[in-house]
Amino acid sequence: MGEAILTVEGLGKSFKNKQIIKNISFHVKKGEIMAILGPNGAGKSTTIRNIMGIMYPDEGSITFHSSKGVPRHKIGYLPEERGLYKGVKIMDILLYFAELKDYPLEKARKRALEYLEKFDLKGKEKVTIEELSKGMAQKVQFISSIIHEPELLILDEPFSGLDPVSQELFKKEIKDLANKGTAILLSSHQMNLVEELCDRLFMIHQGQKIIYGTMDEVKKEYANFKCTIKGNNDPSKLEQMAMVERVEQDGDQSILYLTGDVVIPQWLKQLPEGLQIEELSIDRTSLHEIFIGIATGKNMLTKESELYAK
Repeated sequence: MGEAILTVEGLGKSFKNKQIIKNISFHVKKGEIMAILGPNGAGKSTTIRNIMGIMYPDEGSITFHSSKGVPRHKIGYLPEERGLYKGVKIMDILLYFAELKDYPLEKARKRALEYLEKFDLKGKEKVTIEELSKGMAQKVQFISSIIHEPELLILDEPFSGLDPVSQELFKKEIKDLANKGTAILLSSHQMNLVEELCDRLFMIHQGQKIIYGTMDEVKKEYANFKCTIKGNNDPSKLEQMAMVERVEQDGDQSILYLTGDVVIPQWLKQLPEGLQIEELSIDRTSLHEIFIGIATGKNMLTKESELYAK
């Protein structure tokens, strides 16, 4: 991946003497997808609004390439709160957003037609937003955020309310944009999609950095292995096995959460005789489980070291 397009250093913001974010630092590189994660109220939206210039930080700096501040015509933004002018025709609204970004209108018209066809909206240029379904309107809003070929794209809950087919369409387009060099900062509560899409992640909790690193680094550092066994087995006996922290039972399926120092090939050799195994799989705990553990306070990270992106 290339140079850092966006660099956030030591960002801090308070409202009415309450600090919302404290010492937030990260960067987003050209051609990468970076997730900014955290439970509701963690400070994600405040961070994004500071980057967008909607509000200004009390402390720290935001640079685009090496210049202070982010030029608005170089940035695309899909807000969590969708809001297009309902009585306006699709093509008019897309050209309006392009004009706001000083993007050539004929070039914007050509790109709009291409994207409308790609997003199954061909022939709907003169349809108004209020005539569209929620999912279709969201497609138009997505197109409006990328119509001007931004260098930095910020997506706040881009998959919210989309059906599975539209989710796949959005995922493909986000990956394509990154492959063409767009730096993408993505906020979402759908951890499975984040895990699938993103190169790195930055997790905030109570306004402060909790995790920052590549997806592989985070999984290795914070996601222990788990073994799922399908079969009629006594969970109390499984709990007595070496390297097993706890067992969760779901019908005839046992999920064994293993300690961080487990060596899988050796551990498999010591499975007790008489164990009923119809299916067995081993993987690491998911990003969703890590997120839930942090958000609920069940897995507040106690490690002194923090992950930093390389």
